[in-house]
Amino acid sequence: PQVARVEAPPVVAPAPRVRMLVAARPLSIGTLLKDDDFREQEVAADAVPEGAFTAGGESRAELRGALLRRFIDPNQPVIASDVLRPRDRGFLAAVLKPGTRAISIGVDVVTGASGLIWPGDEVDLILTQNLREGGDQGRRVVGETILSAVRVIAVDQQISHSGTDPAAGRVVARTVTLEVNPEQAERVAVATQLGRISLVVRSIEGVPEASGPRPSLVFGSDVSSALTGTPQQAPATRMRVIQGGSQQEVTFR
Repeated sequence: PQVARVEAPPVVAPAPRVRMLVAARPLSIGTLLKDDDFREQEVAADAVPEGAFTAGGESRAELRGALLRRFIDPNQPVIASDVLRPRDRGFLAAVLKPGTRAISIGVDVVTGASGLIWPGDEVDLILTQNLREGGDQGRRVVGETILSAVRVIAVDQQISHSGTDPAAGRVVARTVTLEVNPEQAERVAVATQLGRISLVVRSIEGVPEASGPRPSLVFGSDVSSALTGTPQQAPATRMRVIQGGSQQEVTFR
């Protein structure tokens, strides 16, 4: 008898999938984008929206330092029309928020946080000045925070960190451009004539606070007890000695 031939079912090739860049956290309008603002998400190739960025070095280079033009929820793709890139016309004017100004200050390897400050970071400005000689030695050097939570919009002439130059991390920035309001610009201009300005990078998850100056001052004597002229004594240690029915406290210094 003839045996019927059973045809094998056709093998269906799996739908192609790609890795797409999506927001790693809520991204607000005006954000200067950085690598850690994104993560990769695997999706079907036909589910990638038009203008979305797929994973890869070229896509990240396109987005790095770009200005976000709308709010994006976490896990949502970033579309090309959502960003304004540094090479696009009007980028610098768009980076500045309404009513703000751009002011540059000189920095070195110490005051500029070892070259680890990039556009989009938020920094505090600490002014350190040496007061005129005479008087209390412990109060000759004073430091104070003159501005808080100020956004960096450029480092030297770089509005974004391209990451394409392997030596870029070894170059020490000479100027940092900050986004400030008119009154803050005046404070910075005066502070540069008074003493040394140091930039302190704030955490990306930092708690929002007022951008005005803090009222407290830190003098040299607050940092070093040697400047007070009266070295601090070690705290005394007390011991209770019990002999029979009597007790006595002994103090050791």
